[in-house]
Amino acid sequence: MIKRETYLSRIRGFYDSDLIKILVGIRRCGKSVILKQIIDELKENGCEDSHIIYINFEYIEYEDLKDYKKLNKYIKEQLSDEKKYYIFLDEVQKVDRFEDVVNSLRASTTNTSIFITGSNSKLLSQELSSVLSGRYVLFNIFPLSYKEFIELSKKKPKEEETFWNFVKWGGLPNRCQFEDENNIKDYLHSVFDSIILRDVVDRLGLKDTTLFDLLLQYIVDTTGREFSAENVIAFLKKEGKSISTETLYIYLDALCKALIIRKIYRYDIHGKAVLKTLNKYYMTDLGIAQIKNNDFEINKSFAIENIVYNELLQRGYDVYIGKTKNGEVDFIATKDKVKEYYQVAYLLVNNDVVEREFGAFRVIEDNYPKYVLSLDKTNFSQNGIIHKNIIDWLLENYVRN
Repeated sequence: MIKRETYLSRIRGFYDSDLIKILVGIRRCGKSVILKQIIDELKENGCEDSHIIYINFEYIEYEDLKDYKKLNKYIKEQLSDEKKYYIFLDEVQKVDRFEDVVNSLRASTTNTSIFITGSNSKLLSQELSSVLSGRYVLFNIFPLSYKEFIELSKKKPKEEETFWNFVKWGGLPNRCQFEDENNIKDYLHSVFDSIILRDVVDRLGLKDTTLFDLLLQYIVDTTGREFSAENVIAFLKKEGKSISTETLYIYLDALCKALIIRKIYRYDIHGKAVLKTLNKYYMTDLGIAQIKNNDFEINKSFAIENIVYNELLQRGYDVYIGKTKNGEVDFIATKDKVKEYYQVAYLLVNNDVVEREFGAFRVIEDNYPKYVLSLDKTNFSQNGIIHKNIIDWLLENYVRN
C-alpha cells in the first residue's frame, strides 16, 4: 500500500496531543491503512509495542469489546506505567456509547493519545461533539486521489486511458487489485452492499433497499445538477414508488451520513452568504456511481466536475457553488483565507463554450485566482484567467516514486 502522506502530514503534529484524533471516511477508503502507517512511524521513533493498543472492531476477536464497559476496562488494564500509550480504535461506531469511553479515557488519564476511525457521520454528530466538548480534531479521509491512484496502480499518469479508468471506477484502493471489469464491479457491489446494510438499513430499521437504489440512481444520473425534491418524487412515482418529501430528505440524509454522497451549498458571491437552498450532490467515489448508473456511460462532463470537486476537498479546501448576479461559477474553494474560483468543462470545443466558461468570471470583481479546467491540451488562458489541463492539474507536484 502507498504511504498516504497527504493525511499523515496533517495528522503528524497531533501524535502526542491529548486531543482525540478522529478519522472519518467511506468504507474501504483506507482509514485502517493510515492508522497502521501512524503506528509504524511511532515504532520508528522508539515507541514500544506494549504501548500501542490497536483494536479493529471489524475483527471477530474484539466482538466482546463492543460492550463499552468491557472496552473501557480492557484498555485501562493495558496502562501499566506512566509512559505515553497510543490507543487506536478502528471502526469505533460499532461500539454503542463509544464516545463515553473515549471521553472517560481522555479525562481520567494524562498519558494517552487516542485515535478513532469510523465509516459514517455518527462521528460528526452533535452528540459526539457535545460529549467531547471540542476536545478533538477531525480528519476527513477520502478514496485515492488521482496522484495516489497512479502511484498504487503503476499506470501511466498522462494517458487519457488511465484518467478515464479513474473516472469510471473511482479511487477505492482495493479495486486496484483487479484489471478485469467484472471483478471490479463485483468488488464495488460488495462495498456498496456493506455500506447500505450496515450504515443505512440497520440504522433506519428498513426492510427494503429498493427505494435507496432508485434514489441513488437518480442522484448519479443528475450529479452536479440543481437538486429538486419535486423532480425526485416524480421520478420515483414513475418507478412505482411513493414517498413523502419528509421521508425523501431522511433518506438523502442517510446517504450523506453513510458518506456515499456529499451535499454542496451555494455561496452568494456578491451577498457574501451561504445559501441553504438549490444545493447539489456529488458522489464520494465514482466507482460507486458507475455500478449504480442506469446508462451504459456516465455523463463525462459531470463526472469530470465530480472529480474536481473531490480533489479540492482532498486538498483541504472548503468548497461551494458560486452564485453570481447572472448565473453561477462551478466551484469556490477557500483555504487559509484565500479564495479560488473554478470552471470545469470537458472540452472547449468552440468559441461559444470558451465564452461561456471564461465569461462566468466576468461579474466577479475581486483579484483572487480564477481557473478554467478542461481536457484540452491547448492553453486558452486569457484576461488573467488561467486555463489548465485537468490531468496536469490533478498531477501537480506529482513525482513518481
